[in-house]
Amino acid sequence: MPPLVGGMRSSLNPKLHPSYKNADAAFFITEADGDVLARVGVIHNHRHNAFTKTKKAFFCFFESVDDTQAAAALFDAGFDWAKNRGLNMVIGPRGLIGSAAQSKIQRYPGDADYFERVNIIANTKKEACSILADIMRERVEETRKGPTYEMIEIKFGSYPQDVRRGEELIKSGSPISWKPSEALAGVIEVNVVDGDPLKITWEDASLDPGWCKLDWVVADPVHEVLVNASNMLDVTWQAPDGGITPLDGYLDPYFQEVYLEAESIPLFTKLAKHVSADALDDYVLALEKEVKKYISKTPNFGKAARRMYNIFRLTGRYEAAAYIRELFDEPTTVLYQVWSLIRTIDDTFTDDPRFSKDELLNHMDKLITNVIEALEGAEEVEVVRLLLRLRDILSREESGKGLSPQAEAVWSELINIVNNFFYEKLTAIPDIKGYMDEIAGGK
Repeated sequence: MPPLVGGMRSSLNPKLHPSYKNADAAFFITEADGDVLARVGVIHNHRHNAFTKTKKAFFCFFESVDDTQAAAALFDAGFDWAKNRGLNMVIGPRGLIGSAAQSKIQRYPGDADYFERVNIIANTKKEACSILADIMRERVEETRKGPTYEMIEIKFGSYPQDVRRGEELIKSGSPISWKPSEALAGVIEVNVVDGDPLKITWEDASLDPGWCKLDWVVADPVHEVLVNASNMLDVTWQAPDGGITPLDGYLDPYFQEVYLEAESIPLFTKLAKHVSADALDDYVLALEKEVKKYISKTPNFGKAARRMYNIFRLTGRYEAAAYIRELFDEPTTVLYQVWSLIRTIDDTFTDDPRFSKDELLNHMDKLITNVIEALEGAEEVEVVRLLLRLRDILSREESGKGLSPQAEAVWSELINIVNNFFYEKLTAIPDIKGYMDEIAGGK
């Protein structure tokens, strides 16, 4: 589903879009016999590169027909443009400002997610899994903590049976969550359902890697906020005969965010040959499981909405997709950022605090300002009231000792406001409400 024409015209016009004050961009299309086959934009953000001391370009607005050669030619042109400007990496998709999920230009991204494809060439699957285990642990060691960031969680491996971790019952096949200290120690301790202790080693987890993901909390020194960042690895094993096997059990051709460098094109071409004819159906089914989780087991209607957008877009329900897409446009997308704040609070007020209370309060001040600027009416008043109340409570609490009952009560109210907003918006459309009822009922 294409974006609105007016919005695209503004995005492409340096005189109208504010991003061009600090960036240059070039836009490319691939044509054949008068038909446009693919398009992409490439951005050189001078301010970003100066701050990060990198030489990156970003790509955006990528769309293509099912033609790998057309897409490759398109990116070759974009890579050449970036290379001629002295840049050595192209990352995306990104927007001209902030996060560009679903090609939207968002002013208030709630987090930063980075997707990375890793293809391991090895003689056996077991050897590939062992290499992956080493890669993951090295990444934990190298990025566990720095001046402006700290790792909070690693997803690696799948539980071999139903277990209890503390009070939580975790089903067999669920991803294993490791604290950095557990990953470095190479073992976690849980209990089987009947209460007997069970130790799972890092090597055990590597036999069924499943969902591979690393999460950090980052203190952004430019915007003076705390944000969550994650690195998702989509890992495949390439056998000596050239066969490609996904180590998470699913060869995924539909992820929204991909890191691309010029030398990555052969890998994408190779992967495309191994994508099942049922890949789209499998992907939609996987998304629907996520939707069910977020509308019933662990309610988060914002995340459910994002997944439903992709389901509707990929299955031809364009009116529903268009409606959901607009929910994440300014100004209401600022509400989605509250989820990031909630997680940051949870990570800060623990036995092992990762960031100071002052950093958290600065983060809250910025969010309160954003809410005031973006929202209007009763919605703004209630969210700001709760944020100010929470800020006041947290300013008098001692980090490292957990949240007080008063803070948890306000914390829950904020979650409910965001959930209720997305729930009411989604269920206002009969087709979307019917779909949610069907998913929740497991029909």
